[in-house]
Amino acid sequence: MSERWARAVLGTYRWAGAAVYPLVGGYVAWRTSRGKEDSSRRRERYGKASLDRPNGPVVWVHAASVGETIAVTPLIEYIIASGVYVVLTTGTVTSAKLVGERMDKRVIHQYVPLDLKPAVSNFLDHWQPDLAIMAESEIWPMTILELGARRVPQVLVNGRLSDRSFGSWMRRAYLAEALLENLALVVAQTEEDARRYRELGARPVTVSGNLKGDASPPPVDDAELDRLLGQIDGRKSWAAVSTHDGEEQAAAKVHLMLKKRHSDLLTIIVPRHPERADDLERSFHALGLSVSRRSRNDRIYDGTDIFLGDTIGEMGLFLRLTEIAFVGKSLTGQGGQNPLEPAMLDTAILSGSNVQNFREAYQRLIKNGGARLVRDVDMLAGAVNFLFNKPQARERMITAASSTVENMRGSFSRTLAALEPFLQPLIVKARLNRNP
Repeated sequence: MSERWARAVLGTYRWAGAAVYPLVGGYVAWRTSRGKEDSSRRRERYGKASLDRPNGPVVWVHAASVGETIAVTPLIEYIIASGVYVVLTTGTVTSAKLVGERMDKRVIHQYVPLDLKPAVSNFLDHWQPDLAIMAESEIWPMTILELGARRVPQVLVNGRLSDRSFGSWMRRAYLAEALLENLALVVAQTEEDARRYRELGARPVTVSGNLKGDASPPPVDDAELDRLLGQIDGRKSWAAVSTHDGEEQAAAKVHLMLKKRHSDLLTIIVPRHPERADDLERSFHALGLSVSRRSRNDRIYDGTDIFLGDTIGEMGLFLRLTEIAFVGKSLTGQGGQNPLEPAMLDTAILSGSNVQNFREAYQRLIKNGGARLVRDVDMLAGAVNFLFNKPQARERMITAASSTVENMRGSFSRTLAALEPFLQPLIVKARLNRNP
């Protein structure tokens, strides 16, 4: 009964999506007006390609946003180097910019089509992928069903299921099973993630570790780094990065509390969504704080309280300006953000306790002494003050964090081994195409 019910629900979803497809233009236009869509490439969201399909085997790789894109970059580089074409889809303007700046020019970037039957069909009709690789937690019903109907192998890599997502799918377990049975393989980050996918009906499932541990440290413009370090000129500094609403205000309060003890204090705040920078600047000014903004190329003066990192793709710069980093979406947000980039860049890591999305990484960091969790603003201020006053303790945390990341490496090779049965035939086909 549940199987028939699941198929009925998914069938309704399929045709409901087709029915609303002509009406989604207003939604996309609204997102464009808010800077969430690229106006010059809006047609890609309807599955209408802006580039020709290359002649040869094509792998479709989907990575939702910046973090997922960085995680799958080594995999994409391997596929491209093997002679197989890659169409990479992402869903955000920031990730598209990252692809343009950092990735091999042979990678074909498109915005991911809306999960509606006409859009997905347009995309698949044009690109005709031989294999689809989805990153992390991307479960789009129509996309999965359409790929399944065309018998395109689908693999989920670096797979994870947050507590919230798992609970939500468990309440609809019959739907989850009807979707996940279309996946040829799930490569999960952790044993717990693997257990959850199996419980929801995925088969087969293997474990690789977190691909983000194998990623390269975020790059930096050395000249800009030297210039900003010269402006900071040895001042005590700490950073609050990947912050969400409420955490920037928490960081400002910490600054006000600590400035009484450290008169030369500089607080670096890097919001997850830079488009909020104008509102944030106004809120800091209301507290009597002086702000320099990276997007305006403002100079960091002796009297600057807050350096607002309101640009995209410069996390490597901001983290190299300090040795103490609070990682956001963990005090007022839910799930946390990736702590591995700060760990790679020689910082002592602080975080709120809501880090469910990166549970294993934080468990390892905390066990090894590379990270500390804080409950509230007062505890965060106390931790930052402690690390200012105890340089040896700060250095131990930095060393422990760096060592933890090194010990987490190896996920890429395990993922590649799991993907070999799917990739090897395409690599052979690509070689035959080149040498008929």
